[in-house]
Amino acid sequence: MLLQNLVPLAVLGAILVLFGTGVKVGLARGRYNIKAPAISGHPDFERAYRVQMNTVEQAIIFFPALWLCATYFRADVAGIAGLVWVIGRIWYALGYYRDAAKRGAGFMVSVIAFGALLACGSFGLIRQLF
Repeated sequence: MLLQNLVPLAVLGAILVLFGTGVKVGLARGRYNIKAPAISGHPDFERAYRVQMNTVEQAIIFFPALWLCATYFRADVAGIAGLVWVIGRIWYALGYYRDAAKRGAGFMVSVIAFGALLACGSFGLIRQLF
């Protein structure tokens, strides 16, 4: 039962991370009086904004890779890698919020998870074509 729900759990986790980073930016705008459309000002706001934007940029390639892996390789592998991506993005965000220099480990975890999704999905698709 749990294995068949790993992909939806990863999708839900990713959506919550995207929503949470957006809320963090909104709160930082209010706290540091950064009026839209400005994207610079207080360093804490700028870090929150960069976390959100980088997470959105990564999500654009994460969701199709998750689908590709779940469809053409194995859904359980896709779900596990997807959840690792979510954990990596949370780790990245928490590190970046504290100090931009502390974002690297979380970023690498999410990149490795994305790479696994893309590699497995591509392999599964190519295997099916030939």
